[in-house]
Amino acid sequence: QVQLVESGGGSVQAGGSLRLSCAASRRTFNSKALGWFRTAPGKEREFIAAISSSDSSDDPGTFVAASVKGRFTISKDNAKATVNLQMSRLRPGDTAVYYCAAGDGSGWRGLYECWGQGTQVTVSA
Repeated sequence: QVQLVESGGGSVQAGGSLRLSCAASRRTFNSKALGWFRTAPGKEREFIAAISSSDSSDDPGTFVAASVKGRFTISKDNAKATVNLQMSRLRPGDTAVYYCAAGDGSGWRGLYECWGQGTQVTVSA
């Protein structure tokens, strides 16, 4: 059973930074792509970043949406089996519930089927 547990959300002023982490089982971490999505009030879910597993042949092995490129960075901590989303220069428009998700395969371009519980990020002006 895939379990994903997010942490690191909170409230911050515009221009600030937050780091989200998603802990996965070792099996999931090693074999599945892991991604971050967000849902803002009144908006559809947005796919914002993802990273392929180490055995994927994806090139590039990461994806970052244009809406956050240059401000958000996705990375993995192999020792802790976590995928991290470093968010900088946050804007009020980044306010949303952020979800970690595991893909159906090793590549980030696949479908995302398993989800964490979500963590709230609130950015004030």
